[in-house]
Amino acid sequence: MLKLCLCVSQGIPLWDMPTMEGDVLYLCLEDTFCRIQDRLFRLTDEASGRLHFAVASCKLSDGLIVQLEDYLKDYPDSRLIVIDTLQKVRTASKDNAYASDYGDISLIKDFADRHSLAVIVVHHIRKQNDSDVFNKVSGTTGLTGSADATFVLEKEKRASDTAKLYVTGRDTPYQEYTLRFRDCRWELVERKTQEQLAKETIPDVLFRLVDFMRDKEEWIGTATELLAAMGETETIPTVITKWLNEYRTTFLSENRICYQYSRRKDGRRIALARRAGDSGDGGDSDIRIPPCYCH
Repeated sequence: MLKLCLCVSQGIPLWDMPTMEGDVLYLCLEDTFCRIQDRLFRLTDEASGRLHFAVASCKLSDGLIVQLEDYLKDYPDSRLIVIDTLQKVRTASKDNAYASDYGDISLIKDFADRHSLAVIVVHHIRKQNDSDVFNKVSGTTGLTGSADATFVLEKEKRASDTAKLYVTGRDTPYQEYTLRFRDCRWELVERKTQEQLAKETIPDVLFRLVDFMRDKEEWIGTATELLAAMGETETIPTVITKWLNEYRTTFLSENRICYQYSRRKDGRRIALARRAGDSGDGGDSDIRIPPCYCH
């Protein structure tokens, strides 16, 4: 967060992403000024005068938003406010946990929307495993449900210097960043978009199928015959049929391969047809599909 605040206050990129210069307020509520100063010396020789710090604040329920409004009167060109951490600005509530979580983040979001600036709220994640990393955010789904975007930073191992940053949001496509921690900062190792991640899940045999169809207008036969024609020995017929069905409207279609499947008296048949290349005008291409086969 400190590195991000420095970048925005100076208008310099964070990793490969540009920032818009403006005043920044960092509420580092679990730190002291001495600790922040030590980190600053490790990150930069000279911090921008547009970067402001506070190590104490009111709670959300008793004046934090008013304090932030007063801050903006003095620094109306602010672009970013970081609240680190959420728990430091909350009070114990006897209300429904979901309603409390949703309400707290909604207060902050309303403030951010009214002033057209970004507010990042740092929070903790749970220790236990979950197949969905965003379910590890401590608390109820009211926290992630009311926020515009959620970022989860998770180390591979406790002592590891590498971590994954998972990103999702209402207007933010799912992304994953591989980061490495060096010299008090996270360095970008690799960035993968939703499309790249989806492509990684595509079975290798389907890429070989695309190559197999490059010099063919159509192919008809059983799944066993298809695998034999491709020289595949590691994939069984039921699996290739499952994958053809699963990726027919995405990967196969993107590679101009039409797939149909039918049951006949002599067995189950696969029909593959290669679409002609587009002329570039966005018009439809002719698709040659044998008429005797239907899905």
